Amino acid sequence: MILQFASRYFIAKKSTQAINIISWVSMIAIAVGAAALIIVLSVFNGFEDLVKSLYSSFYPALKVSPVEGKTILVPPDTLRQLHAVPGIKDIAEVLEEKAVLQYNNGGEVIAVLKGVQRNYRDVSGIAQRIVRGEYNTGRTDAPTAVVGVGVEAALGIDVKRSFIPLAIYMPDRHVRQFLSPEQALKRGQIYPVGAFAIQQDFDDHYVITNLDYLRSLLDLKPGEVSALEISLKIPEDMDAVKQRVQQLLGSRYQVQTRYEQNRSLYNVMEVEKWAVYAILSFILIIAAFNMIGSLSMLVIEKEKDITILKAMGMRNSGVRRIFLAEGMLIALVGAAIGIFIALALCLLQQHFGLIRIPGDSFVVQAYPVSMQGSDFILVSVTILVIALLASWYPALRASRQEVRLN
Repeated sequence: MILQFASRYFIAKKSTQAINIISWVSMIAIAVGAAALIIVLSVFNGFEDLVKSLYSSFYPALKVSPVEGKTILVPPDTLRQLHAVPGIKDIAEVLEEKAVLQYNNGGEVIAVLKGVQRNYRDVSGIAQRIVRGEYNTGRTDAPTAVVGVGVEAALGIDVKRSFIPLAIYMPDRHVRQFLSPEQALKRGQIYPVGAFAIQQDFDDHYVITNLDYLRSLLDLKPGEVSALEISLKIPEDMDAVKQRVQQLLGSRYQVQTRYEQNRSLYNVMEVEKWAVYAILSFILIIAAFNMIGSLSMLVIEKEKDITILKAMGMRNSGVRRIFLAEGMLIALVGAAIGIFIALALCLLQQHFGLIRIPGDSFVVQAYPVSMQGSDFILVSVTILVIALLASWYPALRASRQEVRLN
């Protein structure tokens, strides 16, 4: 019966046109707010998925690094035990060190040399991000390199046609005294054969080369590395495999998931998403003021109906529930319209890329969109809570109205 009264008040034409207008305005405002929230959250989800896919091409599912110092020496027995851990697909040893790079006696850049094993392409997605040349790190006696497109542009390298090596300058750990800066440097050279494009942070700073060559250049012990990078058979088992690896290695080693390696980035993205959600929720709060106005005017118009209902024995709580249901109906219809609009626009954006990203330097041409069921539930619950709070005062006022039979 409560819903019957509420739906009748919702559909029936009011005696005062202003009540109809305000009701429709509040309903449209709710629809706009719901659509805006879902679309913006979906775009944030799209960018988050894009960033994760880009970073997963460079950062491994799990990374083992030293708690103290720059390098670790993992015994062969421990490596064999790691390979036997359930869930681990492959393990690659890597070594990183900063160096000054010079090409063809021209400009210089400071980059991070990353020495990797042959199986590194199976641990990371770097081989799928090659845009020029080929993925090849060479041998210890004939090292080659894959450079980021930012390093390639800064040094003027042509990885397809050039036979000129990259000159490497690194500090010599064994030199204690020197008369000139050149005496404190170790020199090497590698031939660039490919260029990768992932993300600017990597493209401008990283050069991938042969692990054994870089280890010999740094005069490190056999098996001494900066980290172990691990790929998983099932990516969703990341946390469980991390616990197993940490238990096996002990407290001297730090085991990080892909998200822990980029904790600050993901935290910033999450904060931005919730900040936008809070800001756009004010649209719904503004709509709630319109709802308060329309329901308050409806209470005045239905004063005789309320008197009759109370005279027939309806309690105050029943009257209150009628007007609460009326407010919820307005909110539900507005939310349904907004969700439908958002769903249609997001599907059009996914399939046709209607809204393009200005310029042509970004990795995607149109704004990415990823719809998640949790966002639809969140927006729906938000609308219902705001509608309930907005309807409470008019409903309470209606329930406290005195019975007047004259």
